[in-house]
Formats: sequence, C-alpha cells, structure tokens
Amino acid sequence: MGTTAVEHLLALTPERRPGIPETLNGTLRLDMYQDGWTQHWYLTVTDQHVEVGRSADDADLVLRAHRTVFDRLAAGQLRAPAAMLRNDMTVEGDMRLFVVFRRIFPGQAGAQHPREVARQLAADPASGRDGDR
Repeated sequence: MGTTAVEHLLALTPERRPGIPETLNGTLRLDMYQDGWTQHWYLTVTDQHVEVGRSADDADLVLRAHRTVFDRLAAGQLRAPAAMLRNDMTVEGDMRLFVVFRRIFPGQAGAQHPREVARQLAADPASGRDGDR
C-alpha cells in the first residue's frame, strides 16, 4: 500500500512549507479510530511550519476517520475532499485549516497541478495533441 498515515506523520520535518498560506496558523487534531480505540495526532501550524505531536486536546480543526482512510490519504490513493464528501471522514471546526491538511498529505502518485500542465502545453503545444487523429 505504501506509507501509512502514522509513518507519514512521523516523517514530517519542521522545515518551512511554502504551500501553506503565511497567515494561516492554528491547530489540527487527527482522530484515527480502529478496533474500538482512537489514536490522536496533534498538528500545530505556525508561520508555514508544522509541528507534529500526540494529544487529544481541543484543536481548531478536528478530522475523524477510520485508520484505513488516513492510510489511503497518506498513500495518495484517496483525496481528502472526496473522503469528506463521501462521509468517510468528518471534519469539524475552522475549515480554513483544511488547506493545511490537504497540503501535508500527498496527492495521487504522478498527479500534476493543472497550472503546471498548462505551462507545459504552452511551452510545447504539440505535446498536447493526439498524434493518432
């Protein structure tokens, strides 16, 4: 399956994350439940830095899902908005911090941002044409 959510969280380093808006600060709690118990992860976001710890304290945004959902998010097999819309994950609190959560967990393997694809097509328009037509 790839990396688990716990492995992903433990591997997060404290360097600056330019993908997180500079003015977005707060706390997130990830509640991963499985087999009758819940594991709590606490993320503190300050000045584009994310500190990861373990706590069940109140947070500005709480995300709750089965551990396999978080594992699929960490492996890039599931997108956070899709999990939320299908009710596989509940989200409560300051939704602005959902941006942080989406930026911490990777997207699908090989996925590209639409702007990057547009830049590539602008640089080489022939690359976007289907040669079989």
